Amino acid sequence: MSFVSNATGAFYERSLIQMSDLRDSLERLQTQIATGVRLSRGSEDPAAASRLRTLARTERLSEVQEDNADKLARDLDEAGDEAQGVANLLARARELAIQAANDTTGESGRAAIAEEIALLEEELFDRANAQTLTGEPLFAGTAAGPAFVREADGSVTYNGNSEIPTVPVAPGTELERGVTGAQLFQFDVGGTPTSAFAVLSTLSAALQPGVADPTAAAQAALEGIDAAIDTTTRNQTVLGTRLAWVGVIQDDQLDRSLTVAEQQSDLGDTDLSDAIVRLQQTQVALEASQASFTRVSNLTLFNAL
Repeated sequence: MSFVSNATGAFYERSLIQMSDLRDSLERLQTQIATGVRLSRGSEDPAAASRLRTLARTERLSEVQEDNADKLARDLDEAGDEAQGVANLLARARELAIQAANDTTGESGRAAIAEEIALLEEELFDRANAQTLTGEPLFAGTAAGPAFVREADGSVTYNGNSEIPTVPVAPGTELERGVTGAQLFQFDVGGTPTSAFAVLSTLSAALQPGVADPTAAAQAALEGIDAAIDTTTRNQTVLGTRLAWVGVIQDDQLDRSLTVAEQQSDLGDTDLSDAIVRLQQTQVALEASQASFTRVSNLTLFNAL
């Protein structure tokens, strides 16, 4: 009798454990189907859970790098727009200098040209101190203040530094944010350092009424204006090249993001068709187990016990 009692107890215990496991599996599959998430606990698949954590860190880092690339593209685009504006100003200044160098241009005509060139120099100063959408100076390097300042005598000096901030946009890749004001607006003419501001302000002053030999001054200014245009064009090329490279990196970032998303989906998302099949199988198994338990537990032998 003791043997039969022990066997009966073992049967009940095995049956209950089996049905409990089946119910747990059923609930887990129902949750997976409802949420679309395959893993609710890391212990269900430690290897997959570990890989998902790694992918999540990669995704967060990628998001930061994507934001950096977007901001960098905006800054480079803005710097390129300002450089184009500078190029247009200098082209107009060159046209005016040629007019002023013409002997047929009278004193009043040169006075008008001087006034327009002074206005161009003011606009050049404004563009040199342009800011990003977040309020940072575009051409001051890593300095926080304005790129250029106007001294009491009207001259313009560079207030930034020679360091160009770099932006991490991909693993192991950092790109320079732009160019400095010194690179864009300062250059040498005949071995003498000068700036676009100095060239224009000097020309404007030389074309005022009563100044000796304005024609020669206008002709001399053309060399400085041409140097300023060459410097601007060179820096436009630099900015355009960096902007194009950011575009390439953004394409790579998109590809990496899609790859990470696919891997996360493969590891962590529920395969609905497979889960539904397994749910149906588990339901059948549970129902069969419950029916079997009921039938066996109602046998005469058990009733006798």
